Amino acid sequence: MKQKICLLAIGLLGFIVSKANEPISGPEVGKKDEMNGMVIHAESKKPLKDVSVTAILASKKERVVMTEEDGGFSFDELKPGTYKFIFEKSGFRKFTKEKVVIKTDETFQLNIEMIEADDFEIMPSPFNVGGVK
Repeated sequence: MKQKICLLAIGLLGFIVSKANEPISGPEVGKKDEMNGMVIHAESKKPLKDVSVTAILASKKERVVMTEEDGGFSFDELKPGTYKFIFEKSGFRKFTKEKVVIKTDETFQLNIEMIEADDFEIMPSPFNVGGVK
């Protein structure tokens, strides 16, 4: 009887140890310091493709990505810290989001609505041609 209990305990202990050493699967695996989100048109609410998204940490450009067809973007493995994100696309107003804190082993979601630029915002001023006042 003692032999059976001892064998059962050893088998159970082996099972627990083997499960503890298995990699965890699921949506959280591999997500370290990740930041993602979507960019949409403020009026139509449609996703915006090819928006340049720049991550800046301590006044140093860290990384630049472009939004995909569905307006989505992501940064993997950003260094922990406080970032400034700049969103730019031709024909739209530049959008800046400051003081975004990225922490170790956490995912941050940032969704942005961009506004179309007015014609006068895109073209240089005709009143300042050649430095004449």
